[in-house]
Amino acid sequence: MSGRTILAVETSCDDTSAAVLRGERELLGHVIATQDMHGGFGGVVPEVASRAQLAVIGRIVAQAVDQAAIRMDELDALAVTAGPGLIGSLLVGLNWVKAAAYALGRPFIGIHHMEAHLFASALEDERAQPPFVALLVSGGHTLLLHAESWGRYHMLGGTRDDAAGEAFDKVARLLDLGYPGGPAIERLAKQGKPARHPLPVPMVRPGQREGSEDYFDMSFSGLKTAVLMRVRELEKAGSLDEEVPHLAAAFQQAAVEQLTEKTLRAVRATGCQRVVLGGGVARNAALADSIRSRLGPDALVFVPSSRLATDNAAMVARAAAFRLGRGEQDGYDLNARADLPMPGVL
Repeated sequence: MSGRTILAVETSCDDTSAAVLRGERELLGHVIATQDMHGGFGGVVPEVASRAQLAVIGRIVAQAVDQAAIRMDELDALAVTAGPGLIGSLLVGLNWVKAAAYALGRPFIGIHHMEAHLFASALEDERAQPPFVALLVSGGHTLLLHAESWGRYHMLGGTRDDAAGEAFDKVARLLDLGYPGGPAIERLAKQGKPARHPLPVPMVRPGQREGSEDYFDMSFSGLKTAVLMRVRELEKAGSLDEEVPHLAAAFQQAAVEQLTEKTLRAVRATGCQRVVLGGGVARNAALADSIRSRLGPDALVFVPSSRLATDNAAMVARAAAFRLGRGEQDGYDLNARADLPMPGVL
């Protein structure tokens, strides 16, 4: 496949990733360095994350370029996540790309992290193209939108408090399952019976209609509190340890039901039978299975592979291919923003 060759860097949270993409789908090199020092803190420590990224970013980029079997001066453009995310981590990647672009005399562009997640599935399946309904669920964000076309998005809803991934992490902490919490809860839930601890499904109630303020919105704070109250009851009864798998199953079932119902509402409202999942929580098999089951055989549900669902530079490169293809690029005054607005929202 021909096309411009882009080097992309992703450092929005604790991972450090670099990728080389030619055209829209020819991934020549892709490296992700994860950090395992945050588990003891129960979550990512921003200062620790950015210092670790500063130490490895040069090596990670070099490995991606080596995989691609090209020279830096053969690159046509560079890209980097400019936000949202942890500001210190974002600055590590952004300043590295700025310096490289200046040295090479190449254009560069800053990419919105959540827009990049929209492109992840398209790297693996050419059918994952707009129009589609997208559910983006990660540790920091939970968004439901309708992609009319690339770069034109109707924001339908989002979480009013905790992000879905954040809720999984917090509940895992309550159950003493370690960090990150999502994979641990998913593993334990397979052994549990959710009916033993029925939990409320937030923001889903009889009588909701399209146009209602909370029709598409989501919430996880109350669900987390319900788990906390149940944990305290079981601790007093001395039976928490044996009930942890059942609590994990109950929490996952309630969270998945809320996400599924909201996605189905978006499908009905837009008439779009194509659904794209993105973000770390998209790796949860129960979520994808639930949406596929409820939508039926006529719908297409795209879920990126585990490597492309979490934070990675390949999806940043794919989003950059689209943006650069429209003639967009940034100047050296570009700054990172922890609260960067989503581009293309109509």
